[in-house]
Amino acid sequence: MCSIKESALHITLYFLRDMKQDKLADTLEDELILIHQRQLKTNLKRKYQCVFEGIAKHGDSTLLNNIYTDLYITLGGSEQVNTEHEVRQIEVAFRRADSQEIQVECTNLFEAPDQDKDIRTVLTKGVAGIGKSVSVQKFVLDWAEEKENQDISFVFPLPFREMNLKEEEKQSLMSLISQFFPETKGLNLTRRNQFKVLFILDGLDECRLPLNFEGNETWRDVSSPASLDVLLTNLIKGNLLPSALIWITTRPAAASKIPPDCIDRLTEIRGFSDAQKEEYFRKRFTDENQANKIVDLVKQSKSLFIMCYIPVFCWITATVLQNILNIKEHNDLKNAKIVDASKRPQESNTEDTPKTLTQMYTHFLRFQIQQSRRKYDVSWDQGTILSLGKLAFQQLERNNLIFYDTDLEACGIDVSKASVYSGMCTQIFKEETGIIFGTMYCFVHLSIQEFIAALYAHLFLDLNNKSVFDQESTEHDNKSETLTDLLKTAVDKALESDNGHLDLFLRFLLGLSLESNRPLLRGLFTQQDSSGQSYKEIVQYIKQKLDSNLSPERSINLFHCLNELNDHTLVKEIQSQLNKGSLSSAKLSPAQWSAVAFVLLTSEEELEVFDLQKFKKSDECFFRLLEVVKTSKRA
Repeated sequence: MCSIKESALHITLYFLRDMKQDKLADTLEDELILIHQRQLKTNLKRKYQCVFEGIAKHGDSTLLNNIYTDLYITLGGSEQVNTEHEVRQIEVAFRRADSQEIQVECTNLFEAPDQDKDIRTVLTKGVAGIGKSVSVQKFVLDWAEEKENQDISFVFPLPFREMNLKEEEKQSLMSLISQFFPETKGLNLTRRNQFKVLFILDGLDECRLPLNFEGNETWRDVSSPASLDVLLTNLIKGNLLPSALIWITTRPAAASKIPPDCIDRLTEIRGFSDAQKEEYFRKRFTDENQANKIVDLVKQSKSLFIMCYIPVFCWITATVLQNILNIKEHNDLKNAKIVDASKRPQESNTEDTPKTLTQMYTHFLRFQIQQSRRKYDVSWDQGTILSLGKLAFQQLERNNLIFYDTDLEACGIDVSKASVYSGMCTQIFKEETGIIFGTMYCFVHLSIQEFIAALYAHLFLDLNNKSVFDQESTEHDNKSETLTDLLKTAVDKALESDNGHLDLFLRFLLGLSLESNRPLLRGLFTQQDSSGQSYKEIVQYIKQKLDSNLSPERSINLFHCLNELNDHTLVKEIQSQLNKGSLSSAKLSPAQWSAVAFVLLTSEEELEVFDLQKFKKSDECFFRLLEVVKTSKRA
């Protein structure tokens, strides 16, 4: 709503233009611009000053400026789109950190003193949960608080997850801006060339628009209505507001949606360095003794320590390990009293510390279930898991992280009750209200969606004797499927994926098949599956696949799968040969070469130099060790 003063200024401006008093009109319009700018900064500051770690709108908020830690952001990146699963990309980043890379500050994204060409469009990529949206939040807040980038007149953050809901409507660019930012209504963005505007298009991977750069018509008029797809492609290409700056954030797999010739600068958010991981845990826990214990526990598992590159995973790990340590301390105190009373030592009921991803996420889910019971007096049951699990699984198959009312309804979730889910499991599923366009839903992190989807697959089989992959099919209606059938199908589906989007889902699915992991989720499963035979069959099946013609990436993931299944036979066999130095003359199978790669990639020693001369030269050797070459600093 415009103020009376602003309305009077707009009327005066109209008459001055009509009277050809352009100089006076320009002066007056400058005053109007300052009014719009002040209002925008005030509203953006209000919206972006707080952050909720891991949760949506529940619980206590924290001022972003109090907790923000600069992330490791590098200039450039792979010229080709990386289609590996993001977990593998993190492992590669872990190896290559500090290796002849140019670091860039988030506040200086558009500065290029050493280049002749101006930077108009920046694409920043990073895996899910690495801090892309928080970096955007910090950038906007610094601008709104007049700390950074004051040469920019207006900053307009436009999240794709909200724009998806305007997909069918035709509107002008000015209309779109005024819907998101009503305080800018009446603003003329094209009046002067020196008028610097920044559009932040956050979450390209969440975009459900086709973004047809080749087929869409050229559009140059900011006041003429067009489809949202036409507006965005022309804005990015520079046909609309060519003087505007564009900052796009995305997960790596979606980066190819933008033609390379539309991007002036590519940056990549790498997340936390090793030092920042420790800094995170020490900030999180004021008790120095507890912080030391948790840091030591994290470092004991190489795969968990690597995953802590992701801030969200640090939060999950901290939540789980703090809970386990608290339980241990409570049990130790209780046992100490029993010992004092009886003078006879008692066994501690301490839980094992998670060593695999499945164990970590199982502990996390169980902890959240317990929290729901205590805080909300609501019990999780199979119905809750089945509803959320179906949503997680179906949207994972479609590569979607953001869901809308129609997606929930398709899974049998009553939209009117969706807030109940986000209320009783704030750390898992969240509900967000857009600036203008309604409600969106998502899991707190992609890996949580993958874990819930894997749990759903087990529950679906448990209740229906049918694979989740065949739930829409009538072909196998009368056939009772086994756990082995489900696991084999999942292995095949994951190996068929070009970008490995089911890799982590497969790790969780296999990990949850172990009887040793199921007691943590007691009460969710109706049947106790004696999976000894299934275990033997799936381990053998994976080893057979490792001897087939797989890409190095898929092979490495299968070894991670064997790790989740606690089968280390191939790895131990290769470690023995590595220690003896006998691999230079050994004739190995594809599976054994993949085991060599896995052992080298998960070793504690950093790969400064990788010497292929130590291994018997063959095409199979070079092919299977390609991943090691890629992640070493020099080869």
